[in-house]
Amino acid sequence: MRDIFDAIQRSAIRIKTAIDVKDIGYSQQENSSGETQLQLDIQCDMIIEEEFSNIPSVHTIASEEKEHEELMHKDGKYFIAYDPLDGSSLVDVNLSVGSIFGIYENGFGAENMVAACYVVYGPRVEMVFAENKTKLYLLQAGEFEFVKEIRLKEKGNLNAPGGTQQNWAPYHKELVESFFADGYRLRYSGGMVPDLHQILLKGGGLFSYPGTSDKPNGKLRKLFEVFPFAYIYQKSGGDAIDGIDDLMTLSYDHIHDTAVCFFGSKYEIARVKEVYARNS
Repeated sequence: MRDIFDAIQRSAIRIKTAIDVKDIGYSQQENSSGETQLQLDIQCDMIIEEEFSNIPSVHTIASEEKEHEELMHKDGKYFIAYDPLDGSSLVDVNLSVGSIFGIYENGFGAENMVAACYVVYGPRVEMVFAENKTKLYLLQAGEFEFVKEIRLKEKGNLNAPGGTQQNWAPYHKELVESFFADGYRLRYSGGMVPDLHQILLKGGGLFSYPGTSDKPNGKLRKLFEVFPFAYIYQKSGGDAIDGIDDLMTLSYDHIHDTAVCFFGSKYEIARVKEVYARNS
């Protein structure tokens, strides 16, 4: 696992350098969702693939930017799914973006996850790595230094509601508004990594991406985004559900499968579960 941890650190340092360049224009290529890719998306994907190609313990990788998984080393045991630059469309307005990594053993799937990690590229570059515990690292002078262990409070005060509101179910809209009525503060940048990072470091709250009329199964991908953050939040003392069920109990059929998802501290997730149980 140490070799993978080191490869992620090297990737992050190189990605930070790539983000700092002037030209971040669009390419002529599309990703697995049919979205036109930024040159930066492609470059970050190549950086991570190159780093993992040098790690013998990595069997297979799957990128959010590519349709199919890729074999690296047939004798390796780790399968890594990653989003090379989540929120890349925010780079041109200088908002924080991130990379997400799900680390699985002997095959993809939540039941095989053994670690998860994400990196935030903001005013500072920070990395959160969860295995047995969730730990925060800060990039300083070209190296990541351990800062602290992260634990969520039982109840938070931040609310980050995703998805287009006009496509929400009425009961979901009422749920979101009920948190604001209780004094929760809105935090939603349009980037999954910075929003979940803020909730995690500020002690708690709720991040939601519901099923909507246009995307009934949600938008966020299980292997690249949902499972890694579910793992991190649960290791941090929080919870992660699809409205009813634990996200880490879900199966997947294709590497780009999506899921409805809620991440937060225990109090907020319990409220979500209560509302969704009544309306399922």
